[in-house]
Amino acid sequence: MKYILVIGDGMADYPVNMYGGKTPLEVADHPWMDKIASAGICGTIQTIPKGMNAGSDVAILSILGYNPKKYHSGRGPLEAVGVGIKFKTNDIAFRCNLITEENGFLKDYSAGHIETKEAEKLINFLNKKLGKKDEIFFYKGVGYRHILILTGKKFSEKVVCTPPHDAVGKKISEILIKPASKSAVKTAEFLNRLMFESKNFLSNHPINLRRIAEGKNPANMVWFWSPGKKPRIPSFKSRFGVKGAVISAVNIVKGIGACLGFKIVKVPGITGYFDTNYEGKADYTLKTLKTHDFVLVHVEAPDEAGHLGDFKLKVKTIEDLDKRLVGRIMKNLKKDYTIAVLADHATPIQTKTHTRDPVPFAVYSTLIRKKDYLKKHFSEKEAKKSGINLQGTRFMSMFLKFGKHGKWGRL
Repeated sequence: MKYILVIGDGMADYPVNMYGGKTPLEVADHPWMDKIASAGICGTIQTIPKGMNAGSDVAILSILGYNPKKYHSGRGPLEAVGVGIKFKTNDIAFRCNLITEENGFLKDYSAGHIETKEAEKLINFLNKKLGKKDEIFFYKGVGYRHILILTGKKFSEKVVCTPPHDAVGKKISEILIKPASKSAVKTAEFLNRLMFESKNFLSNHPINLRRIAEGKNPANMVWFWSPGKKPRIPSFKSRFGVKGAVISAVNIVKGIGACLGFKIVKVPGITGYFDTNYEGKADYTLKTLKTHDFVLVHVEAPDEAGHLGDFKLKVKTIEDLDKRLVGRIMKNLKKDYTIAVLADHATPIQTKTHTRDPVPFAVYSTLIRKKDYLKKHFSEKEAKKSGINLQGTRFMSMFLKFGKHGKWGRL
């Protein structure tokens, strides 16, 4: 039995009055997801525990069967692992966004979705200007997503940071890093100073001057958030007896996979954006399943559309995910398989940020031999009708059992 877990990042949403009180999932044409929900089962899953931030890091750990309250050490360190950073026990990793600051306000959490080639040059430039051996180092990631590593016992991870995608339009002076303990006061002050120093260096960089001339948002400041130290997580195979792999353009997802012992599959042309290589992800999933039993396939595009507040674009990302990736896998996988499709969290069009609402999931296995079944249109509303409501960490064990027995529930 082969297992495929397809995550449409931020795919869940709220009904929008302008579109007949429907969500993007309800409006989208997604026949393959519908088949999974109709021939299999669907329900809702609470991926974000109370008191935790509604992010992909927390949600995906939960979906994979790991309690985030126990294993989550911050988004920064998980992304650092995804980038391939070999950091020491006392090193502190922060997620580092390239952002757009304008007149004292956080204008854009992604600096106009700056491309990786330009971003790499800016990160390398910051290392020359602000990096210090054995203390401060910037690591390049993908697009606007990068990593800051602080080395040395004088720094503390006990600081309170604001995710930039939750702070668009806010005054920067009101959302600066704050200490969570007395031992972190100097660290918070240092980080805030470093962010403002980055603005001094980046504002007049030729890349940003050119971006402004072209009508694009400049990457004129960095923003640090979600700090933590090296994660310690038991492998997926030791917990579930299954050999896994992950396909994603996003470092946080690759980092989680690496911590769990997954093979990180490199796919040409995947971007973590709307122009990603859906077909490539499908083809490499099929190829990887020849040597692995479980593949996590992650697509970032629906989340990005949600952050932009673009309903039609989010519908398109869902349809692309369905027809160009899910359908391609299901049409071409000849062995018995069990497939799940779900969101990790909601990124509603109205809020343009993550929420901790339960999200819909659907699971189908070739062990199910239904010839006649009631056709369902996979959506938040349809998932709620089923009456199946799971806490996140229960999902994975039930998903794997479903692949063995073709039945959902306790076995």
